[in-house]
Amino acid sequence: MAENIIHSVLLMLHNVALVGCAAAPFYNRNLVNNRSQYGPKLFYELDKVVEDTLQGNAPYCIVFIITLFVTGIGMPLNHYLFHGSYKVLSNVAVVSLILKLVFVFGMAGIMGIIFLNINPRLNKMFSGFSSDNQPDAQSEADFFKLRARRKRLCEICLVFAVLVLVFSAFMGFGS
Repeated sequence: MAENIIHSVLLMLHNVALVGCAAAPFYNRNLVNNRSQYGPKLFYELDKVVEDTLQGNAPYCIVFIITLFVTGIGMPLNHYLFHGSYKVLSNVAVVSLILKLVFVFGMAGIMGIIFLNINPRLNKMFSGFSSDNQPDAQSEADFFKLRARRKRLCEICLVFAVLVLVFSAFMGFGS
């Protein structure tokens, strides 16, 4: 009974983290697409809201990915704790696990690029802008080019998150 309760709590947290990993890039993508209707021209107040929202999601993404890893490791350890061995998985489940891990590591890598490289550069560039001081054409172009790169990476992250969700469905195959 205790094993099932622990497994259920870990699985619940794992699924919430999976949904969070997919929701963040999905909603960020919608925000960026809505912002794009105004074109690559800086509107300080609007772009401040966009940057604050996108960059404010970073801690949540980090918590979701850490939760995903911890609970993903916790489930087989829970089985080991109660049975003295790891659960035997079918070939389909093993392939799904490998693909799921590849995409989770891909998401973590993308997050690293965005959070450690792109967002700090965007912050630095944006700090030179204000509602009273419009950027020169080159600074504005560089800003939107970097934003476009972040958008492409977020779209890849969204695809990876959906694939993680899909492959998670096959984890219980044959058990």
